[in-house]
Amino acid sequence: MSLARARRGRYQANYWPGFVDMLSTLLLVVTFLMSLFMLTNFIVSQAASGKDTMLSRLNRQLSELTELLALEHSKKESVEDSLAALQATLTDKDKENQRLTGLLGDAGGKTQGAEDRARTLGGQLDTQKKITNDALAKVEMLNQQLAALRLQLAAIEEALSASEAKDKDSQAKIADLGQRLNVALAKKVQELARYRSDFFGKLREALGDRPDFQIVGDRFVFASDVLFDSGSAELKTEATSQLDKLADALKQLETQIPPDIAWVMRIDGHTDIKPIATPEFPSNWELSSARAISVVRYLMQDGVPANRLVAAGFGEFQPIDPATSDEALRKNRRIELKLTER
Repeated sequence: MSLARARRGRYQANYWPGFVDMLSTLLLVVTFLMSLFMLTNFIVSQAASGKDTMLSRLNRQLSELTELLALEHSKKESVEDSLAALQATLTDKDKENQRLTGLLGDAGGKTQGAEDRARTLGGQLDTQKKITNDALAKVEMLNQQLAALRLQLAAIEEALSASEAKDKDSQAKIADLGQRLNVALAKKVQELARYRSDFFGKLREALGDRPDFQIVGDRFVFASDVLFDSGSAELKTEATSQLDKLADALKQLETQIPPDIAWVMRIDGHTDIKPIATPEFPSNWELSSARAISVVRYLMQDGVPANRLVAAGFGEFQPIDPATSDEALRKNRRIELKLTER
């Protein structure tokens, strides 16, 4: 009977395949959770800014889960080491039991000692079973946390889907409003272009067919020499009659353009490339701006509303003719009128 108990104890001691399966399952769970963690980070990174709070909370939970998995991984390694040591002990004990079994016929008094060792080994196996059960309980807890995490991910996906639907609806509305706005602006621009053409025609008629007044594209161009002396921003006396005609045309234009069109007459000052450096005008920027302002001030004094006038200076940086001849320089010294939107 002692021999049968010894054999039964030897057969019951072979738990290693079960531990290997348990550890393999635990490793697969850990690998799956880490893959899920990376997938979750990718999904969360694509979420709309309005979901930052929920994603932050999820990241904290994932961080806690990662720490727990790392702890379990450390415990798993400890269990593996314990199992390896136990396996070695079991191997030694099996050899010892075999040797004792061979000596049972000659040393019956030593059987009790072998049984004590077998009981000790059984106690060690019970301890190892308890450790394994604890590990399985923790794996179950991780599975529950994983299920809860899946529910949270499903809720986030649903919220993101609803947000994307709202965004698409908003984008469609914005696109429709933008299209309507573009059509309205195009109509306003066409209306303004028509008034610009009428205004330039009347201004040309009022000023007469003079070579120093030209229409270039959407601008009416005055030669600066007609209005100012060289290096000066003070209007010539003989230029006031021309500006009076310009003021009359602008005042008449204001009565014709509908009030819903926001328009201004921009007065642009331009110089040639010859540099100027005087106490009053350190550069051509100052000279061109001062000339444009002088024209604006005169038109205001002549009754043109200030909110319909803009002064701008371009210096020598927008030439009509890039040549350096006297004729090219004369063309580039100019005052331009542009009827445009405010």
